[in-house]
Amino acid sequence: QVQLVESGGGLVQAGGSLRLSCAASGGTFSTHALGWFRQVPGKERELLAAISASADSTYIADSVKGRFTISRDNAENTVYLQMNTLKPEDAALYYCAAEKRAWGYAFRAGSYDYWGQGTQVTVSS
Repeated sequence: QVQLVESGGGLVQAGGSLRLSCAASGGTFSTHALGWFRQVPGKERELLAAISASADSTYIADSVKGRFTISRDNAENTVYLQMNTLKPEDAALYYCAAEKRAWGYAFRAGSYDYWGQGTQVTVSS
């Protein structure tokens, strides 16, 4: 059983940056692919970025490509989402998720086994 706890959300002005962190416990972090999702009320959860267990492959959604990056530190059991040049439309509840998977990563939210509680990002214009 993997527990995930996100942090780093908050209020930022448009054009600013935030770095989200997701700390994992209770499992073997290095055997899990990780993803960052966001959700706004009335919409489906959207995959923003994913990273494989060994960090040899990553995915960034077109909607945030060039502004967001994903990384992980397996020694610290933490995955990060660096968000730059934030826009008001980036405001959402951001979640990290983990899937036990040796290679690659999943794109569907339903494929992930474990979820954090979310951290709110608000972007003022």
